Amino acid sequence: MKTQFLVLCLMHFWIIDGKTEDNPDDQREDDISEEKILNIIRRATMQVSFPTQEEVGKKKSISQSSQKILRHLKNDKDKEENHQRRLEAAEKQSQKVMERLAADMLFGYNGHQNVKAAVSLYKLLAEEGSHRSQTALGFLSSYGIGVEYNQAKALIYYTFASIGGNLISQMIMGYRYWLGINVPKNCKVALTNYRKVAKFVANKFEKNEDIPVERVRLIEGSENLSFNEEFLDWDLHQFFKFLAERGNTRVQIYLGQLHLVGKRGLERDHAKAFYYFLKAANAGNAYGMAFIGKMYLKGSTVVTQNNITALKFFTMAADKGNSIGLWGLGILYLKGRGVPLNYTEAFQYFQKAAEKGYDNAQFQLGVMYYDGLGVRRDFKLAFKYFYLAFENGHLLAMYYLAQMYAEGMGVFKSCQNAVELYKTVCELGGWSEMFRTAYFAYQTGNIDSSLVQYAYLAEMGYEEAQLNLVYIMESGKGKPYYAHSCILQ
Repeated sequence: MKTQFLVLCLMHFWIIDGKTEDNPDDQREDDISEEKILNIIRRATMQVSFPTQEEVGKKKSISQSSQKILRHLKNDKDKEENHQRRLEAAEKQSQKVMERLAADMLFGYNGHQNVKAAVSLYKLLAEEGSHRSQTALGFLSSYGIGVEYNQAKALIYYTFASIGGNLISQMIMGYRYWLGINVPKNCKVALTNYRKVAKFVANKFEKNEDIPVERVRLIEGSENLSFNEEFLDWDLHQFFKFLAERGNTRVQIYLGQLHLVGKRGLERDHAKAFYYFLKAANAGNAYGMAFIGKMYLKGSTVVTQNNITALKFFTMAADKGNSIGLWGLGILYLKGRGVPLNYTEAFQYFQKAAEKGYDNAQFQLGVMYYDGLGVRRDFKLAFKYFYLAFENGHLLAMYYLAQMYAEGMGVFKSCQNAVELYKTVCELGGWSEMFRTAYFAYQTGNIDSSLVQYAYLAEMGYEEAQLNLVYIMESGKGKPYYAHSCILQ
């Protein structure tokens, strides 16, 4: 379990494009004031029921002004087309696109940052009920970025966004109530907030829609990518590819797994994953057969879902005693896919695979005892198997354990344990993708963008982001600005 971190205030922070000092280089004839930006955005979101000749002329004016905004926000002509598309969509009242545009300006996703313009847009959207914008304004108020530092206002923004269903605000509120940051420490309230977010994340994992992102700690290898364990060194990758082509089945399986989910800096590429798994399977490797079975079981743009083919490869792997093959046969019998539904057969296959230490099989045994599928419902045995799966790194097992600790099912009720597990599940959500963009922004020298992204993640309670934020500040990079922001160390 993670330990709590002390809150330190009055830390260095880096002011970015929305700095208070005037920059002579930015004094151009096509400068646009904050009021001008707001006016353009307001016109872009005006409802038009019956377009008149005057309104058509106004829309043309908006388009011309949009071009001016682009020149002001970004000098990089290669990016103007992308921003133009976003502004045109904003003119069509697309709140989501406007939220994305504001995020681009705040975090510097598509080029130069403009915090002042981002704040203006977020304020307008928040007035219209945008919970994402309320969350963003809460974050900015919490750090004093582009707006006045105000923890009370930050709390109000987060509260309204949480009530509106914003998952990030709920996560932030859970973290604040867990540690007592500007609110009374309250484990039950923290649990309520974290549980909502964890349920969403768990559903995504059940559908295999989200893959956890590596969280790189800058202090462990910020200067040289090859020394960072989270990313595969380019030369090493080339050597692995060479070995795979020479018939090394272990390397083939390794590269196949990396491409299957997109890990260690390699892109998620099912075509490459299938290629490596098939080479290994054709060489008689049981893991290759099992992974081919998994790909046919799920299906993708590369492999058409086929239960019969999955059954074939799972059987080949299981005959060699492979745990993934045994688990695969258990899944087919549990769901009745390609074979008649049979809980007894499923249980037996899961048991064999679990005895070999396979976490997915241990998890499935936990589910069968938890739901009483083909066995007598037994929460203590369910807890046992969920815990075994959890120890072996199973992500969904954490969610079930949190549920059991929260309700006291098969184990003594513990709010603290439940919150810590729910928090871990929440941190696996898709928003953790920001770790990747923050890291590469740092690697390419875009410190301002990296800082704001790590600060946002730190606000959500990510320990790695908190450490990275402190590391960048203490390294002396960027321009220091003192704010009463509470940074977690």
